[in-house]
Amino acid sequence: MVFNRLWDNLGLHKILDGLFSERELSIDVREAIFWMVLNRLTEPTSKLGVSDWKDSVYRPDFETLKLHHFYKAIDFLDENKDTIEEQLFFHHTNLFTQQLDLVFFDTTSTYVEGDAGAFDLLEYGHSKDHRPDRLQVMIGILMSRDGIPIAHHVFPGNTPDTDAFIEAVSDLKKRFNIQRVIVVGDRGMMGKRTLELLEELQLQYILGVRMRNIKAGPDLANSPEPYAFIKDNLKVKEVVHQEKRYIVCLNEEEAKRDQLVREQIEIKLRSKLEHGSIKDLIGNSEYKKYINVTAEAATINTDKLKQAAVFDGLYILQTNTELPTEEVATAYRDLWQIERAFRNLKSTLDLRPVYHWKERRISGHIMLCFLALVVQIKFQKLLESCGSEYGYTEVIRALRKVHAVKLKIKDQDHLVRTEIHGAAAMAFKAVGLRIPERVQETHYDSHK
Repeated sequence: MVFNRLWDNLGLHKILDGLFSERELSIDVREAIFWMVLNRLTEPTSKLGVSDWKDSVYRPDFETLKLHHFYKAIDFLDENKDTIEEQLFFHHTNLFTQQLDLVFFDTTSTYVEGDAGAFDLLEYGHSKDHRPDRLQVMIGILMSRDGIPIAHHVFPGNTPDTDAFIEAVSDLKKRFNIQRVIVVGDRGMMGKRTLELLEELQLQYILGVRMRNIKAGPDLANSPEPYAFIKDNLKVKEVVHQEKRYIVCLNEEEAKRDQLVREQIEIKLRSKLEHGSIKDLIGNSEYKKYINVTAEAATINTDKLKQAAVFDGLYILQTNTELPTEEVATAYRDLWQIERAFRNLKSTLDLRPVYHWKERRISGHIMLCFLALVVQIKFQKLLESCGSEYGYTEVIRALRKVHAVKLKIKDQDHLVRTEIHGAAAMAFKAVGLRIPERVQETHYDSHK
């Protein structure tokens, strides 16, 4: 009941009913989509496991589902990804009468298990799962200021972040009819092509800068402009350099940690040099950048150590917005929302590993997890807004413990449920449902 209400509040019943009526598809496929999302949210497992798991949940529409319905549902999600995302977006913006003014973008990777074969989508690349031995795909997610996923993109596993960013932002402008939006991305998105595209699309941006990769880095860090304190040990200042606007952000706690790490590296360097362990130094990226190696000897590069100290606790943003300095820094820090979304995809929603071997099934599986993420975030926000003392995970665990049995009383079938209290009761409150009677006649409506 709780997740059915969430599904309805997000407009997914209406969206899917419309698409299914156009294509004259079986209601079983629609139910299979809801079933798999419900499974991801409560007890994620493979499609084979889903087919068996349905026997543990009461919903009469699920009783006719077979394994082939789940695979048809995955194919449907792949084929209709864009339409579903667009209708979800417009339902959300109309519901809350808000303009999309700030968009976050980030990427992650997920790997495929088994003999996947040679597909254009599956490539070896930089694995953010630390599995370089597996074929993978890259996933990019666009998210609104309030933490709601807008859209996702699936890229070949060797796609650079800058290329993914360019494609996603171009698609954002085209598909969602965006007039004014500020795009926020981390340092991996920064590049000449990225900036040229954003200017061409007339989009505003806030992007992290790779400090050590730009010549102006030390000048920006040492600029005389005064810092303004925001919060949580964060200070910021605006620097205009060669007609470009930069925001220099300083976290003094991070500065102390950076200094300590660098001092420890220097101590280890001196120790290894004294004992002649040069091979170990050259093979370590952290050590290598601080040593000079000649035919005669290896020595510590004290100039590099001093240069590194300039950037202790710093990160630099480039923006073409007119937002106040503090708002630019705060917007960038809000990227944590999308980072948390990726953690949820990979942990609680079991995005990885992917066991499908066909490209459309891989894309459909990722779309399924995207829908589950949308529902999960919506539920989390409802719990927060009603002042729940229970976290999302605790509520899900409590809901899993609610059971019901069928009994025949005076020739009428009834459902008798276990007690609902505490975290489980909070779930009903969050979605605006009354806790059902403990004993009910089994009159059933799949949209309730």
